[in-house]
Amino acid sequence: MHYIRSLYIFFSILALIIFFFSTKEVEAKSFEINNIEISIPFENDFDKNNVIDSGFKKAFFELIYTLTKSSDHKKIKSIQLNEIKSMIETFSIQEEKFIDQIYYVKLGVSFNKKKIFNYLEKKNIFPSQIIREKFLFIPIIIDENINDLIIFSKNPIYNKWNEDKSRFALINYLLPTEDLEDLNLIKKNLDNIENYNFNEITKKYSLDNYIISLIFKSKNEIRVLSKIFNKKNEIIKNDTFKNIDLSKQKDLSIFINDLKNSFEDNWKKLNEINTSIKLPIVIKFKNNDVRKTIQFEAVLNDIELVNDFFIKRFDKEFVFYEILFNGSVQNFINIMQNKDYNLNTQKKVWTME
Repeated sequence: MHYIRSLYIFFSILALIIFFFSTKEVEAKSFEINNIEISIPFENDFDKNNVIDSGFKKAFFELIYTLTKSSDHKKIKSIQLNEIKSMIETFSIQEEKFIDQIYYVKLGVSFNKKKIFNYLEKKNIFPSQIIREKFLFIPIIIDENINDLIIFSKNPIYNKWNEDKSRFALINYLLPTEDLEDLNLIKKNLDNIENYNFNEITKKYSLDNYIISLIFKSKNEIRVLSKIFNKKNEIIKNDTFKNIDLSKQKDLSIFINDLKNSFEDNWKKLNEINTSIKLPIVIKFKNNDVRKTIQFEAVLNDIELVNDFFIKRFDKEFVFYEILFNGSVQNFINIMQNKDYNLNTQKKVWTME
C-alpha cells in the first residue's frame, strides 16, 4: 500500500512538473519579427518612444504582409497603434547608435500568435502558413510582333527579377543559368511553346517547385501565361498588363512587382489557414520522459495550423492534450507523420506511438 501511494505521488509530481514547466512554452506561442531598422534625425523634439512606436508599426505590417494576400492588405491599413501594441508580447532593442546626428535603432518584436489570428479572423482574412520555398523561375518573352523569343541575359525581366527582395516574401527564386542548349531547345519549340513541358530544362535543377512564365508582348498589351508547379499542384495562371513598356525601368519594376505579388498570393492561397475551423483533437502522451513531452509541445508550437493546445488532464501513465486544429483530421495526421510522430487513431482519444 505504501509502495502504491509513493508511486502515485511520484507520478503526480512528475505530471505537475510537466504542467508547470512545459506550459510556459505553450503560452509563449508567438511570431518573431527581428532586425526592424528605424532611423530619425536627433533634434530638439526627439522622443525615443515615438521611434519605438514606429518600429512596432513596421514590424506589424511586415508580419501581416507575410501572412496575408495582397488583396487583404487594404483591410488592415487603418489599424490604430494601441491595437498593434495589444498584440505585442515582448520587444527588444537589438542595436542602437548615433551617427552624424541621426539615431539608428534595430528592434525585435514578438507578437502573440493567437491574438494576431483573432484579429485577422475579425477582419474576415484567412492567413497563410509561413512556408518559405525556393522556386526555379524561367521567364520567356515572346515578341509577337516579330515572332521571336527573348530569354536569359537579353531578357530584362531575367536580369532584374532578383534585384529587389522583399523581407516578407515567402518565395525565393532561382533563375536558370544561361545555357545555349536550353536556348536552342526552347526556340525549337517556339510554335508550340504553350504546350511544351520544359522537363528537359527543369530536371537539371533538382527542384520540386518551378514557374514557367510565357510573356507574350504585343503592341497594346502584355499577356502572361504562368505554369506553376509544386509537389502537389499544377496551376495555370493568366495575367494581362496594359500600357507597360518593358524597356522603361519604371514600367519594368511595376511589372515585376505585380507578377511577384501574383505568385505570392497563389502560394499563400495554397497554404491558407481557415481559422474559423477549430477541430478538437485529444491525444494521450506517455509521461515517463519530460524531455519528450516538452519536445512534443515544441513541435505543436511550430505548426501554424495548431490554433491552441493545453493539458486537459493527467494520470500516473499519460498526459492528455487537447489540440485545436485549423484543418482536417487527415491533414493533422500527415503533418505529424512528416515530423516523425505516429498516431494510433483507432479510439476517440488518440495515442502517440
